Amino acid sequence: MKKMTSLACIIVILSGILLSGCGGSGSSEADHSGPKRDSTPQVLTPAADGAVVYQNDVAAVDASNTSQGYVMVNYNGSCEKVKLQITGPDQNCYTYLITEHGNYTAFPLTAGNGSYSIQVMENIGGDSYVLSLEQTVDVQIENEFLPFLYPNQYVDFKADSNAVKKGSELAEDTWTDLEVVQNIYNFVIKNISYDEEKAQNVSYGYLPNVDDTLASGTGICFDYAALMTAMLRSQNIPTKLEVGYSGDTYHAWISTYVDDKGWVDNIIEFDGDSWQIMDPTLGANNDSKSVKKYVGDGSHYVVKYTY
Repeated sequence: MKKMTSLACIIVILSGILLSGCGGSGSSEADHSGPKRDSTPQVLTPAADGAVVYQNDVAAVDASNTSQGYVMVNYNGSCEKVKLQITGPDQNCYTYLITEHGNYTAFPLTAGNGSYSIQVMENIGGDSYVLSLEQTVDVQIENEFLPFLYPNQYVDFKADSNAVKKGSELAEDTWTDLEVVQNIYNFVIKNISYDEEKAQNVSYGYLPNVDDTLASGTGICFDYAALMTAMLRSQNIPTKLEVGYSGDTYHAWISTYVDDKGWVDNIIEFDGDSWQIMDPTLGANNDSKSVKKYVGDGSHYVVKYTY
């Protein structure tokens, strides 16, 4: 398959392409007999309410809204390199870089209900870190989709983000979530081009800026994933940004959950009952026939982390 090497985006942290699967032939016609879907953005805003806070002199964890599927973390110490590790009930450890000091940042709780260990660690030289704050939090999430509707450090958007406005435009004149997914998918693969130079020079700890990607019309795989995820979440469509492996290559991709059943461009299948695989980066850089052949039943992709 052409350009799979260039799509690898092998970077130290969170590289990626947005992948998804279940190809096949056939189509389905949407039912337009009822009222149109409301395309008004529905942006959830993470908050550090201060009701449940664990803190010391250098860091604070606000766990006031764990029922919504996230925690807020603030580092106000003097160390330049700070990591956050969150280990969920599935024992999968997520490592983040805390890049903004003095302000709270939202981090998702994606492993469902159960006990989460939260650790803030400061660099003391080289690859060595010391534990600065540790807290265990029992989490009961109100709705399993909430972690995939809120913005977070990797998928950062607000009500006034241009990506949100564009997502709303793309959702106009639609009747179903599936049509919104299709419109946003088509827009991304047609209007965002892959930035080879940026992929080769991306720095450790890189975080995507969805509005910058939209404005420039270029980005690496992680940018593709974050932009589409932000647009879909702002339309109240639960969307996962997932990181894992495609064969031996590290990637990031997205999965969406919609209530409708049907096909998108005869490449992506949504069965309405489970998460499927979608790949705008792959679609943007390869023809449909190649995508179908490569994606197949999704077995090429192994999820390691979900955001």
